[in-house]
Amino acid sequence: MKRAGLSIGRRTLLWGAGVAALGSLAALLHRSPGRRLDAPAGRTLRVVGPWELTGLEPSRAGYMFTRLEISETLFDCDAAGHISGGLAKYWEYRNDGRVLSIRLRDDRRFHDGRAVDAEAVKQCLERVRLQPGVLGRTPLRAIRARDDLHLDLELDRPYGLLPAVLSHYSTQILAPSAYAQDGRVRKLVGSGPYRVERIDASSYLKAVLADTWSGERPQIEVFEYLAVGRAESRALMAESGEADLVYGLDAPSVARMRRAGHRGLLSVRLPRTLYLKVNSGHRWLQDERVRRALSLALDRRGIATAVMRDALLATDRLLPMSFPDWHPQHGKDEGLPTQDVEGARALLAEAGWLPGDDGGLSRTHEGALERLTLKLITFPDRPELPVIAAAIQEQFRQIGIALAVSIGNSGDVPLAHQDGSLELALVARNFALVPDPLLTLLQDYDVGGGDWGAMNWRDAELEAALTELQRIAPDASGEEAARSARFTIGRRLADALPVIPICGYRAHAAAGSRVSGALVDPFERSYFISRVRWT
Repeated sequence: MKRAGLSIGRRTLLWGAGVAALGSLAALLHRSPGRRLDAPAGRTLRVVGPWELTGLEPSRAGYMFTRLEISETLFDCDAAGHISGGLAKYWEYRNDGRVLSIRLRDDRRFHDGRAVDAEAVKQCLERVRLQPGVLGRTPLRAIRARDDLHLDLELDRPYGLLPAVLSHYSTQILAPSAYAQDGRVRKLVGSGPYRVERIDASSYLKAVLADTWSGERPQIEVFEYLAVGRAESRALMAESGEADLVYGLDAPSVARMRRAGHRGLLSVRLPRTLYLKVNSGHRWLQDERVRRALSLALDRRGIATAVMRDALLATDRLLPMSFPDWHPQHGKDEGLPTQDVEGARALLAEAGWLPGDDGGLSRTHEGALERLTLKLITFPDRPELPVIAAAIQEQFRQIGIALAVSIGNSGDVPLAHQDGSLELALVARNFALVPDPLLTLLQDYDVGGGDWGAMNWRDAELEAALTELQRIAPDASGEEAARSARFTIGRRLADALPVIPICGYRAHAAAGSRVSGALVDPFERSYFISRVRWT
C-alpha cells in the first residue's frame, strides 16, 4: 500500500507534490481519522470534480477554465439565467436590432499584462467563429472594433440571443499571446482572477491569484483542481477531509453523507430534464390522446424517489424552475404530478384501444386486429436511464401497453430520428447550453424538430413564437412581447406533448470544514472559487 496517493487506472497523483493522483482510496483512508492534509503554506484550496482537462482549446475544454475563473466571457448570468455583463460593461442593440454595440470594462487585463481591448476581443471572436461551437450558428456578419473599448457586432437579422451565446464557454476571451502562429491555443492566457501555474496531463491543474486582477481580492490565493472519475472516490475524499470542495456527487453518496451528518452538503436544481422523446408521426403516437395517456401512466414521483433519491425532482414540465420566466404560471409551483392509471385507460379507450383477456390493448384497423406495442431505446451514459426505462416498461404494462426496451448508445437516438425508425426514446437534455433555453428549444422544436426534441410534429403557433422570440432584444423594451412568446411556447409543449417530461436533476457538492461561502451554480458555469472564504 502506498501512503502517497490514490491510483485510479494507471495514473498516480500526489496532492502535496502538486502532481495529479488518481488512485485507490486506501492510502487516503490509511491516515488517522479526522486528520486533514494541510498544504505546506497551509492555504491551498483543494477542489475535486469529475471532469478532465481535455486540452486548451476553448471549444472542447473551455468549460473547465471558465468554471475555475481563469478566463472570462463577454457576458455572464445570474442564478435565474438573466444575462449580466462579464467583460462587457454596457451593451445595446442598434439599427433595428441588427447591431449589438458593446462597451468593454476599462479595468481588465490579461494575465500577460495586456489590456483587454476591443481589438484583442475582435481577434479572439473571429477565431471562435471558425471553431465548432454556438457562435458559428448565429447570424453574425461582422465584428468591428470602433476604438479601444467599443465593439460593434453586425447581424444579418435581429437576434436577441447573441448576449446569451456570448456567455458560452467556447466564446471565452483569451489574449493574443495565447495563440501559436498556426492559430492553435499554446497556453492559457485569460483575464480572470486566477492564472494557470501548472497543468499535468488531463487530471491536475494548479492556479494562483493573478496580479493583473483588478476586482475584489479573493481570500483564496492558490487552488489545485484534481479530476477523479469515480463518484464513490469523490465522496470519500469529501468525507475524509482530503478535499475542500467536491463537485459531482451522486445521489446514493449524498444520501449516505446526509445520514452521517455531513454539514457541508450543497445542492441546486439543474436546467436538465429527463423525458420521453416521441415520434409523433407514428401511426399510433400521432394521436394526442395516446401521448397524453402515456404521460398519465407515468409514476413520476415513484421514479424520482426510487432512482433519483428526490421526490421533488418529479415533473411534467419540460423546462425546470431554473427558468421561472418560461412557465405559464409565471414561476408558481403547481405541485408534483400524480399518476392516473384510470385516466390513461379512459383516453386510450376513447382512441379505440380496448383491453383483451390478457389485459393487453388492441383495436381493429382496416379489418385487421392490431396490438398496442411500442419500442423504447435508451443508453447507459447516464446510469439512471436504463433503470428508469425498466420502471416505465412496468408502468405502461399496467395500462395494457407492451413496451420493448433496447439499451444501446447515445448515438442511436439521432440515428433513429433521422432514419424514421424511432418510436420512443428515453433521454436527458441540458437546456443551459447557454443561459437562455431558447437556443436549445430552437434546435429541438423549430420547423422539422430535432434529433433530441420533436419528431414528425409541427405546431404553427409554437414556431411563430420561437421566431418572434429570436428577434426581441433582451432588454426592457421587449419584455412584454418576450413574456407572451415564452408563455405560448411553454403552453404548446405542455398541451401537445411532442416529448413527455418525467423528472429533473440536481447537482450535488460538498464543502469541507476549512471553508465557507461555497456555492453550486445551476448553470454549471463557475465554481465561484473567488467567493470562497477560509473559516
